Amino acid sequence: DPGTDCVIFGKNTTEATNKLAHRMAFRPDDIVITSVMEHHSNDLPWRPRARVEYIGVRADGSLDLDDLRAKLERFAGRVRLVSVTGASNVSGYINPVHDIAEMAHAAGAQILVDCAQLAPHRAIDMGPAGSPRRLDFIALSAHKMYAPFGTGALIGPRAFFAEGDPDQRGGGTIDVVTLSEVHWADPPDRDEAGTPNVVGAVALAASIRVLQAAGMDNLAAHEADLTSYALRKLGRLPAVRVYGSADPQHVENRLGVIAFQVAGIHHAKVAAILGFEGGIGVRNGCFCAHPYVLRLLGVSDQEFEAHKAAVLADDRSEIPGFIRASFGCYNTREEVDHLVG
Repeated sequence: DPGTDCVIFGKNTTEATNKLAHRMAFRPDDIVITSVMEHHSNDLPWRPRARVEYIGVRADGSLDLDDLRAKLERFAGRVRLVSVTGASNVSGYINPVHDIAEMAHAAGAQILVDCAQLAPHRAIDMGPAGSPRRLDFIALSAHKMYAPFGTGALIGPRAFFAEGDPDQRGGGTIDVVTLSEVHWADPPDRDEAGTPNVVGAVALAASIRVLQAAGMDNLAAHEADLTSYALRKLGRLPAVRVYGSADPQHVENRLGVIAFQVAGIHHAKVAAILGFEGGIGVRNGCFCAHPYVLRLLGVSDQEFEAHKAAVLADDRSEIPGFIRASFGCYNTREEVDHLVG
């Protein structure tokens, strides 16, 4: 709602999350609750700013909402923010963010939803001001939405950003400056220091218009069809194990993000074969979500220490991880056949 919210443009979701972490003005005993599922960009920014508690995940990799309830009760009165991903970039799980918002608000906290993975695939409704199910803050990246790299946005209450000092100071952030005083500009200007990436913002807006014209419900239905089709095909390959939900009959609460392994072949080699021999673009590794991937893989503490020592010695040859196939609005069933065949 432009009347109550403002859009602050930056480089990406990572910068947006860091900005909010600095603008929250945490008290010494404040707690941020995030989850084991998160991308590092929704974990690391909070660690130096407040005490961080992590919502656990169930055996299938989905978020444990009972654990969230327990933590909100345990730390009653101290939780300042609940910060969760809208959808996992590893397993594709879509989190019930409005239910989580209601729980957070009942505990006196606000909520940030990392929408980097969600925004290209689903419509996002922050909700009306004052609603217990409202999303207070969201962050997103243009490059996830078919726009160029280098632009992202943090969206939140105008009244919040009208308070306090900006995390970056300089041109464009002020109304009046003398040698002895500074009067900050109204939001969003006070949080957009320097010359903004105007072209990037325009490109992001153009991409959003294209997605809206295509229809987010239509894109979701297309993606669900591809995901179900791919899970059925992959399920017939005895050497392939899919992590997270692998049920082709229940794809309504997940994105077209499929993390898998091939028995006996390291994930990096599988990705290289698919890329060089099949012309198939996949990612492999831990996808900037190390704790979550290690949890899904069941890596023991002893195994982790061995992997950590190797990585710190610049040996990444045996680092654990997955291969990840991801669907966009342009993908087809024929491409799934090409991947599986």
